[in-house]
Parts: sequence; structure tokens; C-alpha cells
Amino acid sequence: MENTHSRPHAVIFPYPLQGHVIPAVHLAIKLASNGFTVTFVNTQAVHHQIIKSQSLDTAMEDNQDINIFGGVCKSSLDIRYVTISDGFPIGFNRSLNHDQFWEGVLHVFPAHVDELVAKLVRSDPPVTCLIADTFFVWPTMIAAKYNLVNVSFWTEPILVLTLYYHIYLLRENGHFASHDNHRQDTIDYIPGVKAIEPKDLMSYLQAAEITSVVHRIIYKAFEEVKRADFILCNTIQELESDTISALQEKQPTYAIGPIFPNRFTKSTVATSLWSEFDCMSWLNTKPNGSILYVSFGSYAHASKRDIEEIANGLSLSKVGFIWVLRPDIVSSDETQILPAGFEDEIKNRGLIVPWCSQIEVISHPAIGGFFTHCGWNSILESMWCGLPLLCYPLLTDQFTNRKLVVDDWKVGLNLCDRFPITKEEVGEKVNCLMSGKSSEELRRNAKKVKNTLESALDREGSSSRNYDRFIENVRATIQEKHGLCFKDSNANL
Repeated sequence: MENTHSRPHAVIFPYPLQGHVIPAVHLAIKLASNGFTVTFVNTQAVHHQIIKSQSLDTAMEDNQDINIFGGVCKSSLDIRYVTISDGFPIGFNRSLNHDQFWEGVLHVFPAHVDELVAKLVRSDPPVTCLIADTFFVWPTMIAAKYNLVNVSFWTEPILVLTLYYHIYLLRENGHFASHDNHRQDTIDYIPGVKAIEPKDLMSYLQAAEITSVVHRIIYKAFEEVKRADFILCNTIQELESDTISALQEKQPTYAIGPIFPNRFTKSTVATSLWSEFDCMSWLNTKPNGSILYVSFGSYAHASKRDIEEIANGLSLSKVGFIWVLRPDIVSSDETQILPAGFEDEIKNRGLIVPWCSQIEVISHPAIGGFFTHCGWNSILESMWCGLPLLCYPLLTDQFTNRKLVVDDWKVGLNLCDRFPITKEEVGEKVNCLMSGKSSEELRRNAKKVKNTLESALDREGSSSRNYDRFIENVRATIQEKHGLCFKDSNANL
């Protein structure tokens, strides 16, 4: 019988947003398959939404004991699941009370983290490694207090991390937080970044108001990351090589992406905050490559006007589509967001659903393109499927991600060349994406990027080698900090 103390024990704290929870879940499975005991921590509110989305008995919806990892743990992986309060009641509307909620994440949530970690260091085996999303402001304090290895987990491109990391340079040069208007010339002084235009910075670095709660979180979090023992990134070395190399000169940084569920199939661990509509039977009736997948992610909001223009543009395009339209995409109070008569007009060639399994849908041969908000998970998933992208960024890193997609890798088109967007532009760009000469070039480039992702995850690929080095170095650092000697234990899925 193996002594449980032979396992290193990592606690993982994802940011309480679906786009951050998903890669953290698959990182947890990866670590457990390499012999780690893992404690995965969701907020009670995120857990409640996940359980609710699974359509379990309503009497069980508030049951914090349901383990979302139950399926994978049957395969002998030691993944423990814990939920903690984010400081607000489960029924509190975090979307409508955005600023109040994030003030709580900034000021109240760390106390709940501290209380939990204090228990985990007395568990069997004791927790020895903290893996926290880079946007959290407390990892250094918690890691130092409990003598834990401090791993910062970054779920976006390394370009975005590097820009935040050097926010002081943007400030010094007047491209951010300028008393007058921000400079609009090319930014060419960030280590590892050849050049970037101000319009391609993250939305928070383009904002006139720079004292918001999100800005205060950013300022603190990106000082915190500089104190981490290791930075773990859901990106690919070959796609961002110069930027990664520059950051590696400052701190141990490992690109291990894309972090996907095993064999890129629908995850066995529930991570969706909404009930998923089954699109397969509808897709099975469609010709290969004929359907445009439209989704703007799990978090960002769009204006009612833009949603109406997109709807009318899809109508003009005559292209078949699946549109994932969250009920709260405009706001939690807005119920009528589509133009009158739209659903009747497109009923023979369009399917509108509130949510679906994105991996399952975009893997289907009928899908030929992706109209996206440019969330990083969506970009990685679409590249794995070799799909060209129509880019409609809404918030935060999505504007910078678009730069990578359109300018650097040339696998997508900008929707928003002109503001405001119009139905004519939507219709024209949809057709360019789905057919014709520009579409063929985008598909060729997307196939190259797909090959890069596949190669990175090969046994001798860059992401596999980086991950192995990370595991080796984390284990060595834990042994050094705690005087432990681990057996070489590896479980397999």
C-alpha cells in the first residue's frame, strides 16, 4: 500500500469565471495523472451554477458535497473537490452588481482562502504547492504564510501577461494612465514584443478611467506574479516564442498549452454554468463545412444594437449557422434582443441555442468557421479544429487576442474595421470567412497552426517537454522547502 505522504499535494484556485475554471480543471487532471494529490477549489456560487446546469434534482442544487470530479476519480486519480464562499450569498447577482462583487473578490475572498489553506496544510498528505490564477491578489501572502511553492497559472496568451507585467513601462511612456490623451503611436519598447498598436492593448489599458476595482486588481495581481516561484501558461512555445523567451529571463515560465480534455472530447468533468443544448442531430443533417458557429463566450456583454446588426447580417449572408446566444448577453434584464421576425426568417438554416458543448459542436464536420469574441479558450479550441475565425472582441484580452489571430497568425478576419458595425459588413465578412479566395488562405494558415498545436502536445513536443520540466522542478522545490522525499509515482487516465 502506497504511503499517501509520497505524493506532493497541490491546491488549485481558478478565477471564478467559466473561461478560467475550464483550463484549471484539465490542469488538475494532468497533475493528478502525474502522481499529485490535487485539491480543486471552486467558489460556492460557481459550484451552484455548475450543478444547476446539470439539471440535477433541485433539492440537490445547493449540495456543496457533489464532486464534479467524481467520474475521473474512479480512475484512481486523487482529486479532492472543495467549495468556499466568495463573500456573497449564492443568490446575489454578480453580473448586475459587477463592481461590488469584484470588490469582494479583492478584499473579502482572501480571508476565506486563508481559512481553507490552514486546514489543508494539516490534511493527509499536507498541501505543499499553491496553484492560483494569476489575477488573484493574495498568492504571495498565502504561499509565504504556509511555506508553499507558489505557482501562478496564466490562462491567456503570454503576450497579454507580458503587457500587464510591464504596465509601468506603458505608464512611463504615456501609452497608459496619461494625464492627457494616451499616445497613439506604435508601442515598441516592451521586452519580447516586437510592436503593438494601442488599439490592440487589452481594454483595461485603453480605458480613460483607471481607478476601477478591476484596475486595482490588475495593479496588485501583476506585482504578485513577479514573486511567483513558477509561471505556468496555457499557450504554445512556437506561437509566442520571443515573448516567452523574454519572460523566461525574468522568471521560470512554462508554456504547456493547449490544456484540453483528454482526446479533445466533451469533458467528463462538469464546468458549464448553463445547461447545454444538444446540437448534434441538427448538425448531422448539414453538409460538411457549411455551418458557421457563432458564440461570444460566457461572460462579456454586447449592446442590443450590435446583436441586432449581427442578426440582420447573418440573415443577409444566407449562410447556415448555430448561434449560442446567452439570455444575458445584453443584460440580465433585457429579454427581447433579436429583431422582430428574425427567428422565423432563418428557421430553415439557423439554430439559436442558449448554450452548448463548444468542443462537441466545433469538432463536427459540418462546422466551417467560428464567429467569435476572441476568448482564449475559444481561439485554442478553434485552432485545434483548423477553423478560420471572424473576430468580434468585446472585453479585456480579447482585443489583444484578435491581434494574434488576424495580424500574426493570419487565421482570422476583423469584423470591426469600422465602427459602429453594420449588417452589411457582418454579411460580407461572414461570406468571406466561409467561402472564396480569402477563406481558402485562412484555412491553409489555420491548418498550419493546428499542426503546431498537435506537435506541441506530442510526446517530444514543446508543451510536453515544458510540462515535464515543470513537474520535475516543482517536485524538487517542494522537497527543498519541506524536506520531503517523494516516491516516483505516476497514475494514468
